[in-house]
Amino acid sequence: MFTLLRKEISSFLSSLTGYLVIAVFLSAVGIIMWLFPGYLNVLDSGYSTIDTLFIVAPWVFLFLGPAITMRSFSEEKRTGTLELLVTRPLSDWQIVLAKYFAGFLLVVFSLLPTLVYYYSVSNLGATPGNIDSGGTWGSYIGLLFLAGAFVAIGLFASSLTESQIISFILAVIISFVCYYGFEALGALGIMGSFDHLVIKLGINDHYLSMSRGVIDSRDVLYYFSLIFLFLLFTKTRLQSRKW
Repeated sequence: MFTLLRKEISSFLSSLTGYLVIAVFLSAVGIIMWLFPGYLNVLDSGYSTIDTLFIVAPWVFLFLGPAITMRSFSEEKRTGTLELLVTRPLSDWQIVLAKYFAGFLLVVFSLLPTLVYYYSVSNLGATPGNIDSGGTWGSYIGLLFLAGAFVAIGLFASSLTESQIISFILAVIISFVCYYGFEALGALGIMGSFDHLVIKLGINDHYLSMSRGVIDSRDVLYYFSLIFLFLLFTKTRLQSRKW
């Protein structure tokens, strides 16, 4: 399993696409945080905070997760190496988990450089250290859970098709529905007393809860359940070759 995990990470980082995806994420967040004028600009906000990162990053991750995972199973199917992979002494769960953790670690790699923003804002403010560290670290944890959910969704989409492009589009659509679709549906007020429950089914509600700096066990359980559900879908899809 760890051999496959290393193979997946090295395969991604050995291609120009891997570095391009990470560079696009860091560039998009950095430009909005430091260059574009407005309330999202850290220098214009007048406060020691990097909340802009946690506002923008989920929308960028919505595309970054699918971009990282779109070739996980699609490429294996297209080249015919999936059949070779399943003959290895690995269970379906080990294959799925190895690819999942590889994708998740790549997202973590892309997020690590943003710690420079936290250090900069914390030390360059009028009062050094005057930053809500609790809320910031809570937001980072929430962002990691959110990224983990997007990677699981992307992995499932990749298992459905041989085309990386179709996999990417499917993953973006499913991720958008899970992130914002339930909230938008609940906000319409057409389901009466169930509106609040519908909103709770969405990723964004739990992400916002964590970004306040409070790690609620209900939010953690939600993310673990969502990730497990899509990994189970992926494993079931992988097993369908035997049917």
